[in-house]
Amino acid sequence: MDKQLPHIAVAILNYNGQKLLEQYLPSVRALRYPDFSIWVIDNASSDDSVAFLQREYPGIKLVQNAGNYGFAKGYNEGLKTIEADYFLLLNSDVEVNPGFIDPVLTAMEKDPKIAFAQPKMRWLREPEYFEYAGAAGGLLDPFGYPLCRGRVFDQLEKDYGQYNDNPFVFWASGACLFVRADAYKKLGGFYEYFFMHSEEIDLCWRAQNAGYKILACGESSAMHLGGASLQKENPKKTYYNFRNNLVMLTRNMPVGRLCWLLPARLALDCIASLAFVAKKEPKAARAVIDGWGGFMKWWFSSSRDKFPQKRGFGRLDGISSRLALWLRYCGRQNGYD
Repeated sequence: MDKQLPHIAVAILNYNGQKLLEQYLPSVRALRYPDFSIWVIDNASSDDSVAFLQREYPGIKLVQNAGNYGFAKGYNEGLKTIEADYFLLLNSDVEVNPGFIDPVLTAMEKDPKIAFAQPKMRWLREPEYFEYAGAAGGLLDPFGYPLCRGRVFDQLEKDYGQYNDNPFVFWASGACLFVRADAYKKLGGFYEYFFMHSEEIDLCWRAQNAGYKILACGESSAMHLGGASLQKENPKKTYYNFRNNLVMLTRNMPVGRLCWLLPARLALDCIASLAFVAKKEPKAARAVIDGWGGFMKWWFSSSRDKFPQKRGFGRLDGISSRLALWLRYCGRQNGYD
């Protein structure tokens, strides 16, 4: 074993995901990188996940959280017990190829300012397409809506090799997130209020404000099933997406910009709610309104860790010059970054 190589801990967060572990763990076990360990962080699963791991994979290290803490706190708690140079946070429904670590880690080793990185994420159901969670690297539009190279809202591009470069982006996918361990610790990890959704964007935003970089490595790829935690149609997913995006913007956006951005977002989100009504999706429409209610509840809470020390937007990497809404409904689906 080459002792000069950094150690990477592959950390898989699990909640009642025995079937996913059965299906996708073999691809993780087959990784060719010389110095890695596999950890499963279990969020108090009520299925047989833990017994399955102890029986079938005794070499995999297990961290058992006391409750279902969601993505943000689940990882924060679990990673406290893991020592490594890098973490690879991997969803339990991600399939990897044996050599996918090397291009990403090589790039991160060359530039110590790269705190987080992702490979290209393609869709397991239709592998010629990019996958929703991160696609070929995350961006943010002027109104604070997240989009990706290869994905605008629910519109996915085919992968023709158009994003095989290695650019700096605004955020990297939490489904397959390479993490420089010391940067993660300095930044304080994920903001636990989110529970799930937007936590990786918030963390990457804070990282950029602290002087770090976020990389999308087009030389590597992974396959993601998607929707294993919450299906796209679940109104809870809509609720978390809207609430957490507003919380994230308020935490990280410069105050002067927020003065016009939040009223504008209120108008746009009301239109989104009406669009759900028009599509006969009343639960989703209600979830948008509830998302604003959850945001207001957070706004008036007394939590001391609501606001990071540094804010920034205009000079950060990965800000799209085009509006996500325009790209999705009126513009081209590629070449927008």
